[in-house]
Order: sequence, then structure tokens, then C-alpha cells
Amino acid sequence: MLLEGDLIYLLDSKGYRHWLTLGNGMVRVQGLGVVDSSKIIGQEDGYALSIAGKTFTALKPMIGDLMQSLERGPQIITPKDAATIVFRLGLRAGETVVEAGVGSGALTMALINSVMPTGKVISMEFREEFARGAEKNIKRAGLHEFWEVKIGDIRKDSPGVMADAVSLDMPDPQLALDNIEAFLRPGGRISAYVPNTNQLADVVHGLEDRNYIEIDALENIQRRMEVHPGGVRPSFENLGHTGYLIFARKPSRN
Repeated sequence: MLLEGDLIYLLDSKGYRHWLTLGNGMVRVQGLGVVDSSKIIGQEDGYALSIAGKTFTALKPMIGDLMQSLERGPQIITPKDAATIVFRLGLRAGETVVEAGVGSGALTMALINSVMPTGKVISMEFREEFARGAEKNIKRAGLHEFWEVKIGDIRKDSPGVMADAVSLDMPDPQLALDNIEAFLRPGGRISAYVPNTNQLADVVHGLEDRNYIEIDALENIQRRMEVHPGGVRPSFENLGHTGYLIFARKPSRN
């Protein structure tokens, strides 16, 4: 059901999304004007309604929708890469994840979604303005209960927890590896996201030097398919290079 306080979007016939938070009464929606959202409260997810003679579908967002809708600051990690990070880190409810480089909070949302309602994500960010921007986005998504942000530098500061996994989105992840030794549990997983191949090599060599296991580096490329009455073909545009991903696991030091 669609409930008061839910963040939803109204999908129009062209696939455009109009975002609003449901409340009793009139709500201003960018691109649509004022909408009586009380008529949507209590309806089923996927409810069709008419506004000014046009049909819209009211939908609760999935985590990928929330990631794409946030207010942008720094460049975000795309859903295709975030999904791989979450999967390869093996995240599950109840785990503790330490993230470095919160950016706009896009990856943070995916991490939180994977460990809630009993787990937690702790983001370490040394730029106050990025931390506050991400905080605004995460509160808007209703995920702040499972998140904590600390102003600090993961290359030298402690998050104050023992982590099941660490996710790094920063220019020099290899410089954080020594400090991470103190709070990543044995068997814990680590991921790093970097834009350039020389950074990828630095991270892989750094993991090798510290005897990490199951080290793997990859790149994600996606291409949509166009389905028409006359046939099917790949889209002329594709979501190509966004960044490189590195994964590894920490062995016991016994």
C-alpha cells in the first residue's frame, strides 16, 4: 500500500518520473504543479490516476530508482556498478559495512539496503560538504536509521567498529589498506572503485603485498536492447566505461 510519508514517483506515458512525498492534502510536484496526494494514500503500489487529463502510475521506488533520483554533487557510482559491489561483497542483513568516500550517497543507499534492518553502514568522509549532501539524500530516501557518517580520513582514522566489509570510492585506495587492517575482520571483504587503470594496478599490488586472497578486478559494460515490431537490435548508445572494480578477501593473520 502507498502510505502517508512514503516517497513515491508518478510515472507518465513517456517514462518521466515526478517525485513527491505523500501527505494529507495538496503537494507541489515539480513539472506538474499542485497534486492532491491524499487521494493516493491507501492505494496499491502501481495505482493509476489522472491529473489534468493525463494518466500517471504511482509507484514506490526501488533502490536503483532512489540512486538515480538523488540530488547530485560528486559523480555517483551507477546502479550497474553498485549492484556488482553489493553482490561481490556478499552483503546480508545484520552486517556492518565501512564506506570511504560517501559522495552524493548513491552507493551508500545500495549498501544500506543490503544490510538493513539489523545491519549498519558507517561512511567516512573528510569533506564536510559531501557528508551533508549525502545525509540529505539518505534522509529523503528514509534510510538514515541504518547509517552513520563520520568526518575523517580512512587512511589514518578508525571508524570505531569491526567491519564485515569495506567499500572504497577514493582516488588512492591503496593508501588506506594498512589502516583497514585494524578494523576489517578476518574473512572480511573489500572493494575499491577507481576510474583509471594505473589506480587499479596500485590497489591490486597493494592487496597482493598484504596477502589478500581472491583478488579480482573487472569492468562493467551494459547495452540496452531496442525491441520494435519489425525486430530487435542493440541500442546505438551503451553504458560503457564508468570505473574499474577490485575485490578481495582478508585472510586470518594467525
